Amino acid sequence: MSQFRHPPRQAVNGIVLLNKPADVSSNGILQQVRRIFNAKKAGHTGALDPFATGLLPICLGEATKVSGLLLDSDKRYTATLKLGERSNSGDTEGEIIEVKPVPQLSREGIEKVLHTFLGEIEQIPPMYSALKYQGKPLYWYARQGIEIERPARKIHILELQLISFNEHEIVFDVHCSKGTYVRTLGEDIAVALGTVGHLTALHRTQTGSLSGDDMLTIEQIEERKVQCLQPLDIALQAFEALYLDAEQTVLLQHGGKLALSKPNTELVRFYDPDGRCFGVGEWQEAKQLIKPKRLFNLNVTDGTKSA
Repeated sequence: MSQFRHPPRQAVNGIVLLNKPADVSSNGILQQVRRIFNAKKAGHTGALDPFATGLLPICLGEATKVSGLLLDSDKRYTATLKLGERSNSGDTEGEIIEVKPVPQLSREGIEKVLHTFLGEIEQIPPMYSALKYQGKPLYWYARQGIEIERPARKIHILELQLISFNEHEIVFDVHCSKGTYVRTLGEDIAVALGTVGHLTALHRTQTGSLSGDDMLTIEQIEERKVQCLQPLDIALQAFEALYLDAEQTVLLQHGGKLALSKPNTELVRFYDPDGRCFGVGEWQEAKQLIKPKRLFNLNVTDGTKSA
């Protein structure tokens, strides 16, 4: 047996705003961050494809309890769509399977097409995706050359703006609901422009209320370590804040419910008398009460509590 033992994992609580590099998996880079902090628990808030870059919030310790809330949130991306070539994966990781001429483009014409995708639309998920069919991800079947019929799903495109274009590609910004495949959106835009296409770059700039303005590279995170940790409640800014007294705090921490006025948001964030965020609650319309949804088990003395 080796004489060198791995130090015991630490109870590290917080969120790291990672700028994911290209050509690595989301889980692979997650494990790198976890090793940097030697954290007991870690999770991300929605995988990016290996070729994609940008904002990948990494939740450590008790912050993993809010990762599901971020999974359900809207996202924003900058995408580069190469026109005239379609790949079997919708991005650079696949093989080119169709080539088609690109009609002459104009800003007015492209913007007119983009406008048709705004609002609620239906989208057929790509075969190269992690959606399950009979217990296996769709990409498993795709690699065997098997096509599975997929029902269309409703998604919502909140914003879709043209950034730049030339005769062979367009760059666009999209703000979309969860479950949106930007690769598929790019392919559909190309078809609407009278050609085919695939994404050559995809960069996530926003996840819910978290902006990519403050994200760091893996090298910066390794250098700064604990200085990179953000409080848990940075992911909860879209929810109304409830600042509670000691009695209310204890009541909630023991599973009780609060008889308060209906909040402005369905979910709320709880703060104790010292201003620390200790959980997320939800409004019960039938009982006109607020009950705990997620409570954070944070050590008051270790300095890792939310600010």
